[in-house]
Parts: sequence; C-alpha cells; structure tokens
Amino acid sequence: MGAERSLIRETPGRAGSSADKAGTVWYSFRPLPVRRRAIPKAGGKVRYLGIATIRDRVAQASLKLVLEPVFEADFLPCSYGFRPNRRAHDAVAEVHHFTSRSYEWIVEGDIKACFDEISHPALMDRVRQRVGGKRVFALVKAFLKAGILTEDGTLADTSAGSPQGSILSPLLSNVALSVLDEHIAQGPGGPGASPYERAKRRRQGLPNYRLVRYADDWCLAVSGTKAHAEALKEEIAGVLAVMGLRLSPEKTLITHINGGLDFLGWRIQRHRKRGTGKSYVYVYPAKKALAAIMADMHQAILTLPDRVWEPAYDAGGQVRHGAWVAELTGLLDLSSWPAGMRVIVRKERPHPGAPAAVHRHRRAPRDRQRD
Repeated sequence: MGAERSLIRETPGRAGSSADKAGTVWYSFRPLPVRRRAIPKAGGKVRYLGIATIRDRVAQASLKLVLEPVFEADFLPCSYGFRPNRRAHDAVAEVHHFTSRSYEWIVEGDIKACFDEISHPALMDRVRQRVGGKRVFALVKAFLKAGILTEDGTLADTSAGSPQGSILSPLLSNVALSVLDEHIAQGPGGPGASPYERAKRRRQGLPNYRLVRYADDWCLAVSGTKAHAEALKEEIAGVLAVMGLRLSPEKTLITHINGGLDFLGWRIQRHRKRGTGKSYVYVYPAKKALAAIMADMHQAILTLPDRVWEPAYDAGGQVRHGAWVAELTGLLDLSSWPAGMRVIVRKERPHPGAPAAVHRHRRAPRDRQRD
C-alpha cells in the first residue's frame, strides 16, 4: 500500500462520498496524452517518439521503482537490454562466447515496430500474473491507453504498443518479449538442457541453441544446420505473434559465423588468424558505427574557425607546433573522446593476472548462460 500511495493523489473527503467518514478519498492518476515526434532514420524511414509531460514522467519513474524489482526476479539471463547491471557489451560478449564454440549458425532477429505493435491485452495478461495490486495494474493500463497528440495537434487513441521514449516502455517491452526468452529456455535444446542431453541431441542430429536479446534486437546461436536455424526462425515468429509482434523480413537473417554478423554496432566474425592456420572469432566495430562516428567528427571539424589551422608564433618568431592542439581542445569537447575511441579501437582487457573466465567475459553477470 505504501508503494501505491506514491502514485495516488490523496485529497480531503467530499460530503456524501463513501470515504467521507475516513476524511479522505482516492482519485486514480490520469496521465495525459504523449506528444508524438518523428525522428528520421537511415533509409528515409522515421522513428516515432512519445514525449510525456513532466508530471507523467515522475509518475512513470515511481511506477518503475515499484514494478522493476518484481519483474527482475523473473527475467532470464539471456536478456540484457534496459536492465540493471547489464549492458550491450555483455550481450556482444555472450554472442562471441557461444560462436567460439559449436554454435555456428546465427539467426539475426529484428522485431518490426516492436514498441508500436505490442498487444495491450496480451501484455496486461503478463502484468496481471505478477502484479496483484489493482491500483498499480490500473495505472499501467492508464499509461498504455493515454493516447497520442500528433504533430498536427489531433488526438489519437492507442489500441496497441507503448510509446517509445517513455520511462516505462523499456520495462514493459521486456515484459512482453520475455515470452520469447521463456520459450527458448524451456525448449529441449535450450539452456535448460544438461550437458548429457545436449550431447545426446548432437548424436541424434538435433540442434542446440542459445538466445541473446537486447531489447528488440536478438541473436539465436544454433549448434546444428542451416535447416535447423530456418525452423527455429519460423517457430519464434509464431511465439511473437501471441504478443502481436512480427519479425522484420529485411533485418531477420540467417548467417554463418564465417560470414559474420552485425550486432549492437559490433561486427562478430570468424576468420583465420594472420600467420597461422587457426581460425578465431573476432569482435570489432561495425562499418556503419564507424561511419557514424567519423561523420560526427568531420562535421565538428568543419565548424572550427580558420584561426585554428593558422601557425602560431612565440616571442622569438618560431612556430609553436603544438599550439593548435590547445586551440582544438578549447573549441571542441574532446574530454570524452579518448576514452570513447579506446573502446572503439580495441577491446577492454583485464590485467594479465586475472582468471581465464574474466578474460573471456569481463564483468559478466553471475547468472550468465551455460555453454
């Protein structure tokens, strides 16, 4: 009740009301419609963001503090997006870990318009399984049904989806997509299988598989054949259809680790180590991510004044070769560039004396999946 009171407004009781004897009456919080804004994407497409009012954002943050610990107890280790103490690097390291073993076929999954097409009845059914408080449940539903204020000023109802950009949407998307996590975890070749069962399936020509998901981007590493990966892809499409979601035909691909894949801005590919006959799985920045960073740097350089490139002289008339570096530092915010570029150029490595498990997966979550 204490958590719910932070989300409900308490006012003096009105005469004749049922709560007049207690001196208070509770009114349900009513969120306002979110303002829609279109953000351009690559390829001429747009991404719609929902901007809530400050009051609604405060209420959503409070509601998230109530709901997140409840659902975190049920979320599985394969999920990395928008969760405490988890990051994209952990998901990439997990894909690298499995593809370095016998999981050579990859289903690169992308859910089309995930935040816009989540089925409200299916999502609320999953929320109802864990949330018993009627007021909290009604507040979640109220945010989903708040409506949209379009750019031309008209109001539109929301029959599906959760506004992308709100504080509560990442948590609700994880609740909806946990149906995929649970389906893979309960599968005969999933992470719940014992080493004996996995070896038995390999002898019988059956696939083993592992899921790594970051929000609506996910990879299914398959230890089997391409036909097995195709069958699992169709199986996942049926699982997501229960939540009103569908796979993007353009972005959902089946690739071999030798051909490589792009995942969360990184390129994961196996090729022969130079000077040897052995092959290893390498992780390096994807071309698209590098191109975006270089474009930002080029744009920043173009905005510099001409005086930066002019030679600077000291009192004796000698050229000060390092003077332009100080000028650049003053004009550009380069304080965060070195650390960012180090992450991009090379992988973070622990000290040489660290255990082998730390080298393989630095700062890995304790509940990571087994091989």
